[in-house]
Amino acid sequence: MIMRPGQQLLLPAKPLFIWGSLLVAMLLNMGLNMGLWGRAPWTPDLLALVLVFWTVHQPLRIGIGAAFVFGLMMDVHQGALLGQHAMSYTVLSFMAITVHRRLLWFSVPSQSAQVLPLFVAAHGLELLLRVAGGGAFPGWSLVLAPLAEAVLWPVASVLLLAPQRRAPDPDENRPL
Repeated sequence: MIMRPGQQLLLPAKPLFIWGSLLVAMLLNMGLNMGLWGRAPWTPDLLALVLVFWTVHQPLRIGIGAAFVFGLMMDVHQGALLGQHAMSYTVLSFMAITVHRRLLWFSVPSQSAQVLPLFVAAHGLELLLRVAGGGAFPGWSLVLAPLAEAVLWPVASVLLLAPQRRAPDPDENRPL
C-alpha cells in the first residue's frame, strides 16, 4: 500500500488486543445501558464505533461474522428484538468494509466525517427494525448518537492505534 507523506509506519495489530478492545467496548456499552441514563437514545454505541474501527483497519480479522455475533450479544443483553443490533452491526460492518481502502487515505478528522453516514445508516436501520417490531419511537434525541460516535472517532483512533506506533528511533539522523 502506498502511504501518504508523513504517515507513520505501524506495527502489526495483535489479535489479543483487537478482541480485548472489542470486549471492553461491549462491556462499556453494557455499563452505559445500566448506568445513570439507562438506555438513553442519545448515548453513543461504543461497540459499533470499535467494530467500525477494526473493520476499517483490520478487515481480514474483524468482519461481518464478528459484527453479527457481537450484535446478538447486545440484543440478548438489552432484551431487544433478537437480531436488531445483529442486523445493524452487520450492515455497518459491510459498509465499513466497502469504504475501508478509501477511508484510510483521509486524515483522522476527515475520517470522522466519512464514517458519520455509516453510523447514521446503522442507527436508522436499528430504529426501523425496532419500530417494525412494535417498539416505540425513542425520540429525536436519537440523532445525537451518530454525531457523538463521529466525534469519538479521533479518540478511538488515538487509543486503538497507540500500541501499534513505533518508538522514536534515536538514530534516525545518524548515518549507518
